[in-house]
Amino acid sequence: GMANDLLSTVCLATAAPILLAPAMNQQMYCQPVTQQNLHALTGRGIHMVGPNSGQQACGDVGFGRMSEPEEIYAALCECLFAKQDLASLTVAITAGPTRESIDPVRYISNYSSGKMGFAIAQAFAQRGAKVTLIAGPVNLPTPVNVERIDVVSAQDMWHAALKSAVENQLFIGCAAVADYRVAEVAEQKIKKSGDEIQLTLVKNPDIIADVGHLAENRPFTVGFAAETQNLAQYAQDKLQRKKLDMICANDVSLAQQGFNSENNALNLFWCNGSCQLPLMSKKELAEQLVNHIIDKYNESKK
Repeated sequence: GMANDLLSTVCLATAAPILLAPAMNQQMYCQPVTQQNLHALTGRGIHMVGPNSGQQACGDVGFGRMSEPEEIYAALCECLFAKQDLASLTVAITAGPTRESIDPVRYISNYSSGKMGFAIAQAFAQRGAKVTLIAGPVNLPTPVNVERIDVVSAQDMWHAALKSAVENQLFIGCAAVADYRVAEVAEQKIKKSGDEIQLTLVKNPDIIADVGHLAENRPFTVGFAAETQNLAQYAQDKLQRKKLDMICANDVSLAQQGFNSENNALNLFWCNGSCQLPLMSKKELAEQLVNHIIDKYNESKK
């Protein structure tokens, strides 16, 4: 939000697309705060090109070298003339974890960061789609031109998702929804006593299955499956049992992908086929995934 010179003032005030070409010493570029800020800017819809790796003015060699003018020009053209081919499409997406309260200070949750779902929402919005993002408790900025609905529990998300599902052409269930919740939430903090404690859990509604089984106004429905073994078997079972049009499965047991990672890889399954999307940034993966979803959605309309 700081705008204390002409350039930053223009950037803060404009509604036009912004392209940044970061360039700095490799040590500066690798600092966690620099990476966090770049990620935050990308999440807010700012476009990035580079930096490249190579010889730097200080004599170091590494990432931080400014992209070549030709690369910046190509990225600028892509920004300004990005296709808006999905302007007639409406999409509802769930993202992030849910929290199931135990007492006023504790809850059951999972490791989902919401990054994949937010990246998918951004990819659809950049191509002109009207996007509703139903987000669990995550610390991520809302993508540009996306309507966001914040929820906490699985039941909260179920109500928001079922309402949005019948109002949209596509529904993508990317959230990591808790399967169970505590039967009775304690009104006061549970005090420590004894070596063991027992909690009675009850099953939460299955959001993606309920959307898939809608009898009227059913959207084209895409689910996600985070697995640690038997990826294809479990994913294909969910595809059929929950009546999905497509399911995207990822192996969260592998390093550098899945929950709270900047990268991911997906195995896509649909009625008569499958394909693999290799490890890449979640932003790039979301853009490729949108292409596959649109292809299958268009086929379903024929």
